[in-house]
Amino acid sequence: MSLTDDIKDFALDLGYSRVGITSAEPFADYIKELNSRRDMYDWYIDGVYQPLKGADPRSLMAAAKSIIMTVYDASKEAFPEKLVGKIGRMYQARCYNAPRHRINGARRQLMRDFLEKCGCHVAERLVVPERLAAARAGVVTYGKNCFAFADGVGSFIIVTSFVVDAELEYDEPSMEVNCPEGCRACLDACPTGALYEPLKMEPRRCVAFNTFMTQDGLRPGITSHIPPEIREKMGAWIHGCDVCQEVCPRNKERLKAKLPPNEYLARVAKDFELTKVLNLSDEYHATRVHPLMYNYIREKKYFQRNAAIALGNMGDPAFVPDLARAMEDPEELVRGYAAWALGRIGGADARRVLEAGLARETADSARREIEAALAVA
Repeated sequence: MSLTDDIKDFALDLGYSRVGITSAEPFADYIKELNSRRDMYDWYIDGVYQPLKGADPRSLMAAAKSIIMTVYDASKEAFPEKLVGKIGRMYQARCYNAPRHRINGARRQLMRDFLEKCGCHVAERLVVPERLAAARAGVVTYGKNCFAFADGVGSFIIVTSFVVDAELEYDEPSMEVNCPEGCRACLDACPTGALYEPLKMEPRRCVAFNTFMTQDGLRPGITSHIPPEIREKMGAWIHGCDVCQEVCPRNKERLKAKLPPNEYLARVAKDFELTKVLNLSDEYHATRVHPLMYNYIREKKYFQRNAAIALGNMGDPAFVPDLARAMEDPEELVRGYAAWALGRIGGADARRVLEAGLARETADSARREIEAALAVA
């Protein structure tokens, strides 16, 4: 067999659902499009991933010849109802940028090891536009919601690239939008209007973006502040958002399928409560939060902030005691967003907590949040 066949066989044996190969030629249209929307994507363009350079692989790896694209089906097992609507399915599946000591990270490492054993040099830290590369490699098509779709699977997938210096056999591209004629389900369902037209998104309005990218110092021009008009539309999501994928007709069959349970997720769900995320202990973070949501957030306070927003949007007065405890958290950010949640819930008990908090609060941003909450509670 050829090296190309050996690579594809090994990838499928590892558990990838699809594997395709394309050239390492530049993604000229992507570079042009990203530059045209620099005002929306400056935080990404100017960040550590260097996407404009990655879109021209040979600018970072002169010997690059081929890009191997794998697709992993992240929705082969059922997701617990208790976690759906709070944590994106991709993160529940623990397969997105997974560390090497976990099974999904080990799969990626095994693929790298195999390619190197075959004599290929594999690029390190070279970030190609993976959805576009996967379409050019013939293993996915596009959706209007900006996600990649694999036939027979849907969009709950992870595409992973391996840029190598070997000349391989290339697959026919599948760079097309395969959505039903006239379908606008994803655009109409987007809670914040982040999907403003087919294949285009304003990231700063995206619920998922606001759950994990809004951290002080993480990206150029991005802070921990989430605008109140966005908070109100975030629902109970604390890491990611699946709304535009849940309403997609192309995901309907998989979402309705009777799938086997994932026993690990079932264990996590049994012990999962937003109130525990709000007042987050080190043990709960280590055993129930970090194993699912290790991708972007490094500090506990951002999980706590997100849980406060979720509890506020749920509007149940039963959460007031938990939010009152959060109003005494050492982190100013947590106190401020707990105040916002109390204002969202409202009522006499919430007002009493806010008034007591205002009397002792010394941090400016938290005081402003408390004052704004009192105005509507």
